[in-house]
Amino acid sequence: MSANSFDARSTLRVGDESYEIFRLDKVEGSARLPYSLKVLLENLLRTEDGANITADHIRALGGWDSQAQPSQEIQFTPARVIMQDFTGVPCVVDLATMREAVKELGGDPAKINPLAPAELVIDHSVIADKFGTPDAFGQNVELEYGRNKERYQFLRWGQTAFDEFKVVPPGTGIVHQVNIEHLARTVMVRGGQAYPDTLVGTDSHTTMVNGLGVLGWGVGGIEAEAAMLGQPVSMLIPRVVGFKLTGELTPGTTATDLVLTITEMLRKHGVVGKFVEFYGEGVAATSLANRATIGNMSPEFGSTAAIFPIDGETLNYLKLTGRSEQQVALVEAYAKEQGLWLDPAAEPDFSEKLELDLSTVVPSIAGPKRPQDRIVLANAAQQFALDVRNYVDDADEAGMESFPASDSPAAANGVPTRPTTVTAPDGTTYEIDHGAVTVAAITSCTNTSNPYVMVAAALVAKKAVEKGLTRKPWVKTTLAPGSKVVTDYFDKAGLTPYLDKVGFNLVGYGCTTCIGNSGPLPEEVSKAVNEHDLAVTSVLSGNRNFEGRINPDVKMNYLASPPLVVAYALAGSMKVDITRDALGTDTEGNPVFLKDIWPSEAEVNEVVANAIGEDMFNKSYQDVFAGDAQWQALPIPTGNTFEWDAESTYVRKPPYFEGMTMDTTPVTDITGARVLAKLGDSVTTDHISPAGAIKADTPAGKYLTEHGVERRDFNSYGSRRGNHEVMIRGTFANIRLRNQIAPGTEGGYTRDFTQADAPVSFIYDASRNYIDQGIPLVVLAGKEYGSGSSRDWAAKGTALLGVKAVIAESYERIHRSNLIGMGVLPLQFPEGTSAESLGLTGEEAFSFTGVTELNEGITPRTVKVTTDSGVEFDAVVRIDTPGEADYYRNGGIMQYVLRSLIRK
Repeated sequence: MSANSFDARSTLRVGDESYEIFRLDKVEGSARLPYSLKVLLENLLRTEDGANITADHIRALGGWDSQAQPSQEIQFTPARVIMQDFTGVPCVVDLATMREAVKELGGDPAKINPLAPAELVIDHSVIADKFGTPDAFGQNVELEYGRNKERYQFLRWGQTAFDEFKVVPPGTGIVHQVNIEHLARTVMVRGGQAYPDTLVGTDSHTTMVNGLGVLGWGVGGIEAEAAMLGQPVSMLIPRVVGFKLTGELTPGTTATDLVLTITEMLRKHGVVGKFVEFYGEGVAATSLANRATIGNMSPEFGSTAAIFPIDGETLNYLKLTGRSEQQVALVEAYAKEQGLWLDPAAEPDFSEKLELDLSTVVPSIAGPKRPQDRIVLANAAQQFALDVRNYVDDADEAGMESFPASDSPAAANGVPTRPTTVTAPDGTTYEIDHGAVTVAAITSCTNTSNPYVMVAAALVAKKAVEKGLTRKPWVKTTLAPGSKVVTDYFDKAGLTPYLDKVGFNLVGYGCTTCIGNSGPLPEEVSKAVNEHDLAVTSVLSGNRNFEGRINPDVKMNYLASPPLVVAYALAGSMKVDITRDALGTDTEGNPVFLKDIWPSEAEVNEVVANAIGEDMFNKSYQDVFAGDAQWQALPIPTGNTFEWDAESTYVRKPPYFEGMTMDTTPVTDITGARVLAKLGDSVTTDHISPAGAIKADTPAGKYLTEHGVERRDFNSYGSRRGNHEVMIRGTFANIRLRNQIAPGTEGGYTRDFTQADAPVSFIYDASRNYIDQGIPLVVLAGKEYGSGSSRDWAAKGTALLGVKAVIAESYERIHRSNLIGMGVLPLQFPEGTSAESLGLTGEEAFSFTGVTELNEGITPRTVKVTTDSGVEFDAVVRIDTPGEADYYRNGGIMQYVLRSLIRK
């Protein structure tokens, strides 16, 4: 019950129903707040307990100074938690382990139960092994169940063992698309109260739901577990960046072009740790689908959230997707009553402002390795000619081909070339070169949730087929929508056969290529690429294109709208300027250009209007948690504690609570630490966390082999996230990681200073030697350390490798928080300095003093760092809130929660 210090408790009547609400207008200053902060304010009013959440916190938020730097801590209590299976499986593993730990400490295991609704969507496990055939989907589902049976059995057990925990089975859709189409409430109803739907999710793209006016963001699995168990999320009241939209998109531009433009603008502006909120007349002209696409890309521009207020477009989408009349009426009444309804003319109080005229957006792609590196489509081939030089060796410079465009910046030197002949299984031959598009994937909820770009892609396919075009033979083409609704409207519009004919057969309902589950390239293509070291490319309609993420054979990756993905599959190479060059020839030998097969806005709108209806959503989601016969037939154990299988290589009991007592162990200074890795700028959680395929000659591959697993059954790291033994062996093992203390290597290598002459070694093997000798470890890094996905294993693996501290120039928000949650100390180099400027080589031994102040309830601003080489500096302590300090003192967030629950 709320302490209700502001007398805000009231009643809202909608139709025949009455709801308890907490009125925002009872707090002075609330009317001028941005939408996102109004949602937080309601959260505090409703959860005010006089201890963690006080009247002073509420007054501080009501009196928010938009220009101040964040300093006021508040406790945000999300209404629900959402998970995908890669990150969700470890959450459920940890909950199951916590039940046993509670029992061992004399508590009641049944206390370990989600206290807020928790929903998990299995979407990260399907791999696009099979493609380009009518039965690709069925074959991939069979392979998925075969590989993941143990995980799926475990999740089915969790669905029966835990209250308030639901699982959306495989083959249904992508978590964020399922969220906006079905799970999101916009206004939550629980215990007679109505309040804004809010959430945290175990995937950074949780922000897609911001498009529906729902405030939520991605957190690490460890934070999500705490939220499920009733712990509020500790945060500072953020700065809010107002992003004003004016005008309308011009014909020929898409939501993807818009979001890549916004990503470039916001990444350049700097929004890490801030909320972004869209306002202005252009918001009303932005479809809900486009809003969701923009919200989805929040992690790519670095903000915590990227939210749109509620308006008539929100209501139309809720109706279309099958929400009840009462729910839609409640959303409208609540939003208008609480001042959460969009006023296109309003200018709320924002910390910073940007503006974009939608009519200035032009067709774009992004790459070859970061989402924010936008390239105007008309310049794409020219930019490729420059960028490819970073991915080829000098030998190719001798055989440069001239670049045809006279205005090309590369024209003077041409484009590196290494033509390679490939023989297909049927005996035909073709030639590939640097720039060959080997993966063209319509993938990821970012765009597959948007019917306008999806229909545009299908119409490009239709017009291409009618002209006699198809994909080039070396292009692996895949279609993996985020929900079954997509294939329903393709079928109804008669577009599926055309997608099939250009090779975009359905491969699964899941993330696939966007998360690295692209599956292998055809054997003959892979062989040619690797034997001749070709810099081949992928084009995908996703949100991530980091190095080494999409496919181990592919060096350069480009984000593009679904219709452009189809166009590049037809062109077959990034060297082709698809705005000027022919994509192929028609049946009569005439050149076919992109403009010849690009649909008009009217054509797209007509299909969307006639082929998509509420009935499709009702049909797809009427029994969404039940699963198919294969899911229901999975045998599962019973009981409220899990029966661990000692032989399992998928699900194992982790060691986090071994030796834990009810009393905390005092924090100590760190002495004699050695450097496990010295890394540069923009090292992502993809570089740190295990992801993608498991190679046989790596520590993880050797572990699986030793446990009797055949190489063909290795599966991916993501599928084995419930086994800490596999995951720690794959931490810092990305094939594109460059550890500067092991120069000349790429991948999971370091130097082992426990050995004479410090030989190059696998990072995992070296870490075992350091742990055996009681030597703590440290990681040195540059700017934006831990950017990208909110992979909890980037922090869990770091901790289990024996790393006690990380020193970086700057951090992305989620990874810094996750490090604290695993008991790893995040430190920052003094402003304007770096490992290089301080003369650090990574060969030093480090000591950290001043950490013990935390035992006195004080979070030191800095700690003294000294090395045996004589370098000294004061590192900034990035424990930003008192709540984070509590987690660190307890050895991690899970230990803190466990002790708190037992003491209740």
